Amino acid sequence: MRVLPLALAAAIAASFLPSPAMANTDPLVASICDYVKANDKNRLRKKLKESRVKLRNIYSGVNCDGVSLLRTAMGAGANDVGEFVAKRLSATELSATEADGMTIVAWAEANGHGGSPITAAVKERLSGGGEESDD
Repeated sequence: MRVLPLALAAAIAASFLPSPAMANTDPLVASICDYVKANDKNRLRKKLKESRVKLRNIYSGVNCDGVSLLRTAMGAGANDVGEFVAKRLSATELSATEADGMTIVAWAEANGHGGSPITAAVKERLSGGGEESDD
């Protein structure tokens, strides 16, 4: 008989625990993924600016359907956004291996995106070309 009130008290207490701070970023990640898939560079830039975040600071923590932003852009044919993302990332970030152990260039070539403008932009950044901007 005492189990029910005790369980009820525990459930009520648990509901008042603070949620993690990352919960506030979920709408931001969802918006970023939507804009990448829609190839909407202007809205992506606006969302990043409104949120006061830089793409290079959040890139590694943002996954759309389990893949990186660049892979999402390539899969969606979102060349404008993909080139924008590639130009905002450092060569170190672009050459890093992702969860499957492949770099973005190796993955692109293995999946038929080797001739993509996004892949060209990534290769240009890796070769030291292209200026990094603060947008």
